[in-house]
Amino acid sequence: MASATPHDQLPRPTVRFPKRGLLGRLAPLPPIWLESRLAVEYQALIRDPVWHGRRVPRGEGRPVLLVPGFLAGDQSLVTMRDWFRRMDYRPSLSGIRVNIRYSEFLVDGITERLREHVEQYGRRAAIVGHSRGGLLAKVVADRNPALVDQVITLGSPLGNPYDVHPMTLASVHTARFYNFVRYGNREQLETAFETDLAARPIVPITSIYTRSDGIVHWRACLRPDIPALEVHGSHSGLAHNAEVFHILARLLAPNRK
Repeated sequence: MASATPHDQLPRPTVRFPKRGLLGRLAPLPPIWLESRLAVEYQALIRDPVWHGRRVPRGEGRPVLLVPGFLAGDQSLVTMRDWFRRMDYRPSLSGIRVNIRYSEFLVDGITERLREHVEQYGRRAAIVGHSRGGLLAKVVADRNPALVDQVITLGSPLGNPYDVHPMTLASVHTARFYNFVRYGNREQLETAFETDLAARPIVPITSIYTRSDGIVHWRACLRPDIPALEVHGSHSGLAHNAEVFHILARLLAPNRK
């Protein structure tokens, strides 16, 4: 019997991203006014049994790397990091203060932090990425499958990185201009990043999304080669969402079949 082809050597068909628009999604607009629910979602989280580790499997020292979203930094994931720590995982933040730089620059920094984290604990890590952090996590994992055993994305537009609210896309254009002024024209780097982002995943990945996402259109979080799970809440609140924490506890459980 012929041996199976290794997973990372199989042909990697890609999804096809639409051309970049200048204004983002115009109709229907993501409900950005619902992003004000963050405080309510945090209060619901700390009242939920999952926050206190009740009936939640322990991490048994599993390394986890957390990557923040666009315009955010590691501080946005401190609540999640602290929970992972209490649940006996070994969490680490990405080292990103503001997620605004060219994707390839960020990928290099995340990869270095990932390598250090894996070497410290002697086992492959999981990566949890919020929004743009999930896009970065997918590419980092696929380029370094020996270091990563699983990726979970939160509100990440894996199917179309530009299907976002016009206000968000305006910030993207501002960030692109900032990068151009500071680092020069590195557009070819973004093209290489998008090529790897669109390719079929090498490392198992799960997309968590919400239909009431006010930043990213929820359909942009779906693609046929990546399983997806729906929760209720805001885009910004996904890092403080009790439903998300229940899913993380289940997906990252060391003895999960």
